[in-house]
Amino acid sequence: MNLIQFLDAQNNRRVGIVSPDHQSVTAITRHTSVYELALASDRAGNSLAEFVTAQPSGEIVSYDELIQSKRLLPPLDHPDPAHCLVTGTGLTHLGSAQSRDAMHAKLTADSNNLSDSMKMFKLGLEGGKPADGQLGVAPEWFYKGDGSCIVAPEQPIELPAYAEDGGEESEVVGLYVISDTGEPLRVGFALGNEYSDHKLERQNYLYLAHSKLRQCSFGPELLIGELPDQIEGSARIIRNHETVWSSDWLSGEANMSHTLANLEHHHFKYPNFRRPGDVHVHYFGAAVLSCLSGFVAEPGDVFEISASVFGRALRNPLAGSAKEDALVQVKAL
Repeated sequence: MNLIQFLDAQNNRRVGIVSPDHQSVTAITRHTSVYELALASDRAGNSLAEFVTAQPSGEIVSYDELIQSKRLLPPLDHPDPAHCLVTGTGLTHLGSAQSRDAMHAKLTADSNNLSDSMKMFKLGLEGGKPADGQLGVAPEWFYKGDGSCIVAPEQPIELPAYAEDGGEESEVVGLYVISDTGEPLRVGFALGNEYSDHKLERQNYLYLAHSKLRQCSFGPELLIGELPDQIEGSARIIRNHETVWSSDWLSGEANMSHTLANLEHHHFKYPNFRRPGDVHVHYFGAAVLSCLSGFVAEPGDVFEISASVFGRALRNPLAGSAKEDALVQVKAL
């Protein structure tokens, strides 16, 4: 079952169940957000899929119409963006078979002279998939912002005036709500564009934290249930209605150096990430990047990320900032 959040013709928030052919959406009438549904299903002791199936339904709307009128919302959000934490992990994916072979050769040949990034990747290969009940090695972790950095599907992602560049990162996103008792509840998964400043990061890996403080997008659909072990997707960048860069990408545990359970543990082990009522959006890592092939996205380009299990593609145009990069001064009180 896949869900979306959207605005109806009267500009009211709605939750909709996506049809199997992804052509129409059936609105749910009792709850107006996935956030409400998630907490209500937990309080009722039901799975989210069971709880949603039992909800009364209303109008059926055209999915194409929602996309064309730009009325899609992120598939999970919080009424107060400050209570939504957007984070992620990197160096988690194995890439294609060819890149895996090259990576393993480098790890073997240069085992005594590895960069910090390669050391972290090696740690994941060796200890990122522990046996059930065992603790695995911690992954790289980064912070992107609160809910105010999330851009809805079909809406523009901003290239700030101070940015070196802005490039897509095609990822799977885990979406969570913290229960009334402080238990992390996995609501489901979505396609994500983590969007980062790769030129800044390449200047020095200690700029990674700065490079991640950018907008992001995920959706449009929320996949309820387990994530398939093998996910095959595609990413492309469209300029003037023509594809100017494209690549296939792989995800799912079969293509990762960490289990989802290990990544989730090392995020939610921190008590301040288990505050009742909070929402967590967690990016699981990218397998391919357009910047690695030397491509530079420009304002007006459209990022498009897709994988069949997630239904409709995630699309966002890139927009230049309307603000000049000016000195920010602090007022002393």
